[in-house]
Amino acid sequence: MANANGKAANSFPKEISAKANPEANEATEIAGNIIYHAKYSPHFSPLKFGPEQALYATAESLRDRLIQLWNETYVHFNKVDPKQTYYLSMEYLQGRALTNAIGNLNLQGPYVDALRKLGYELEEIAEQEKDAALGNGGLGRLASCFLDSMATLNLPAWGYGLRYRHGLFKQLITKKGQEEIAEDWLEKFSPWEIVRHDVVFPVRFFGNVQINPDGSRKWVGGDVVQALAYDVPIPGYNTKNTISLRLWEAKARAEDLDLFQFNEGEYELAAQLHSRAQQICTVLYPGDATESGKLLRLKQQFFLCSASLQDIMSRFKERSTAEGSRKWSDFPSKVAVQMNDTHPTLAIPELMRLLMDDNGLGWDEAWDVTSRTVAYTNHTVLPEALEKWSQSLMWKLLPRHMEIIEEIDKRFVKNIRDTRVDLEDKISSLSILDNNPQKPVVRMANLCVVSSHTVNGVAQLHSDILKAELFADYVSIWPNKFQNKTNGITPRRWLRFCSPELSDIITKWLKTDKWITDLDLLTGLRQFADNEELQSEWASAKAANKKRLAHYIERVTGVSIDPNSLFDIQVKRIHEYKRQLMNILGVVYRFKKLKEMKPEERKKTVPRTVMIGGKAFATYTNAKRIVKLVNDVGDVVNSDPEVNEYLKVVFVPNYNVTVAEILIPGSELSQHISTAGMEASGTSNMKFALNGCLIIGTLDGANVEIREEVGEENFFLFGATADQVPGLRKEREDGLFKPDPRFEEAKQFVKSGVFGSYDYGPLLDSLEGNTGFGRGDYFLVGYDFPSYMDAQAKVDEAYKDKKRWLKMSILSTAGSGKFSSDRTIAQYAKEIWNIKACPVP
Repeated sequence: MANANGKAANSFPKEISAKANPEANEATEIAGNIIYHAKYSPHFSPLKFGPEQALYATAESLRDRLIQLWNETYVHFNKVDPKQTYYLSMEYLQGRALTNAIGNLNLQGPYVDALRKLGYELEEIAEQEKDAALGNGGLGRLASCFLDSMATLNLPAWGYGLRYRHGLFKQLITKKGQEEIAEDWLEKFSPWEIVRHDVVFPVRFFGNVQINPDGSRKWVGGDVVQALAYDVPIPGYNTKNTISLRLWEAKARAEDLDLFQFNEGEYELAAQLHSRAQQICTVLYPGDATESGKLLRLKQQFFLCSASLQDIMSRFKERSTAEGSRKWSDFPSKVAVQMNDTHPTLAIPELMRLLMDDNGLGWDEAWDVTSRTVAYTNHTVLPEALEKWSQSLMWKLLPRHMEIIEEIDKRFVKNIRDTRVDLEDKISSLSILDNNPQKPVVRMANLCVVSSHTVNGVAQLHSDILKAELFADYVSIWPNKFQNKTNGITPRRWLRFCSPELSDIITKWLKTDKWITDLDLLTGLRQFADNEELQSEWASAKAANKKRLAHYIERVTGVSIDPNSLFDIQVKRIHEYKRQLMNILGVVYRFKKLKEMKPEERKKTVPRTVMIGGKAFATYTNAKRIVKLVNDVGDVVNSDPEVNEYLKVVFVPNYNVTVAEILIPGSELSQHISTAGMEASGTSNMKFALNGCLIIGTLDGANVEIREEVGEENFFLFGATADQVPGLRKEREDGLFKPDPRFEEAKQFVKSGVFGSYDYGPLLDSLEGNTGFGRGDYFLVGYDFPSYMDAQAKVDEAYKDKKRWLKMSILSTAGSGKFSSDRTIAQYAKEIWNIKACPVP
């Protein structure tokens, strides 16, 4: 084995020769290919072969295979010329690529053996890989699950995103609570990405619109930066098809450096455009409290849309030139563009601009092409997440696009006035431009709905709310435009690879591993749910995962947790609507009651370890206060000798995909407790359920469908329903809310200073009063608290009966078949994109 400094690079086994071999399948050949890369694709000085060097050499040996499959895939797509989908998303959360690619290519055994020949364990090498910091939460992880399913289903598709050098942020937990530092995933380099120096497109900002003598218009002047493509291979499971995630990097050209100014000592001025270009892909979601922050976010969105559309159109044009007969009116029969949320909305006016200004189409033809090409996925009903951009900012940065948006709006409003007199009084809310003189804005969701051929929600409840409330008047205009596509997760990463013990048990009892690509087969487990042998195997797999999680928690937090306690986990973005505050107030109440008990009474309780994780946005003060409160409660509870045998509280720092792959398999209870009607879908709920974890939750998002599938008796339900929420808020405003004594007791206990001197007044004030900004308990924590505590009591009761709990756990997995992203993507392909599988022979 390697010592702490790694192996010497000249000490490779003599019987294994360094040899490039992209098709290596057998351990010795793979080891030879790894040695070849260590020697001839060097990124480090040649004297040692430590774990980090081993990671890069191993990744590059695997990348050889991926490039070969990639090339075969695109040669095949080029030959068949199918309609293709282009998925535009501001976020992707890929997670580690090494073990995922090894698993999808079915090379697990050979790679384990190859690395052992070189003195390493695969797990040790995989640990060296950093998560690609390209996303924040569920939106980004969903996009990555979708790419995995597109490749596995052999669909002709591409993902498009931005290559953020420093991601959102890396979360540190200190005495002050959450602190943010820049992500360092590209500090060295990513072994997976391939820079495409021949794929570069100009992207313009600012400038003005020139009107030509023939009446045509052209956007000129301003700043022009270059979009350079980096491609990341996405292999399908058990198939040759390997597709692409294309990430754009912003650069300026050499001639954009003013050498005269530079030599005069005006360095910043000389390199102004280089600096501005570099800012575009520095971080995901830069703070937008300032005008410059808003401008940068808008630049990011346009940069993604413009570069991606130029790329798509250049490929269409190349084909047209080759074939001679293809016209722009054929574009929608070859191209489907999916906008993942409102961030890529500028694809609409940019496609119109490129068609009209650069390719000479008239308005009607360009509109016909655009509206048959683009589709929109809505991910939220939260007002702050439905983007609205200042009209003055848009005119400044994108003057031509504002002209186009104005024209789309004008024609839409005219059409309503001509055909729907009954909607005359709704025009002000339906129009794309909100011309309120105090704050004129462009409503991006409205632009998406008006311009797209299809709009979809991401869970049945969410889609119903969109149709009945948010977009109700649009539904009356275009009843067939709206669909539901319940989200899904890839069973490869989220069960097969992250919980191999449980996977092997499932395969054994189903007598097939076909469930990995046909998740509905999991229903076959239902007939064995009472089988003692299966329950025993299931319990030992869960115990192994819990031990692995306990080791991880101790390593990263220093807190020792008992693998025999109930592992209760809530991991997601920290947000008031997701109600981590309710969770920790419930913990505070539990702690207080344990403190009041006699020792013999405590022994009758169910020991519980509560883990909470997730990032609070850097400028979201109340979310950061919640993080601080969880840590303060943990510090007190975990060091209390009377109680810490029965309760532990852990904040899991820097939650990401890799952390989730340890937490989710080790979980037994998972909290999905958002205010009903506010979580569009959720996908972590699906990951937990698939891994045999029981859910305590509200009737929100995909919880509704999960409960239907796993069985009501296997789901701990509480809380108000979405249709009750508006009435309850009104009652609160009218002063009719009567708080539960347990709720008051928990708040008072926090206020008493038991958990330290930090002032939690502003956080707890959000739960007080009846109305006003930051007051009045908008998210109904107080209203739902009593039913939440009652449901937690039912959890404790159920956990005492091990056989019952194991049966519920098995039935949770058995009912998770619907939530495969393979099912979701097959529905998108058939019902929205109209694309078909194109398997590489």
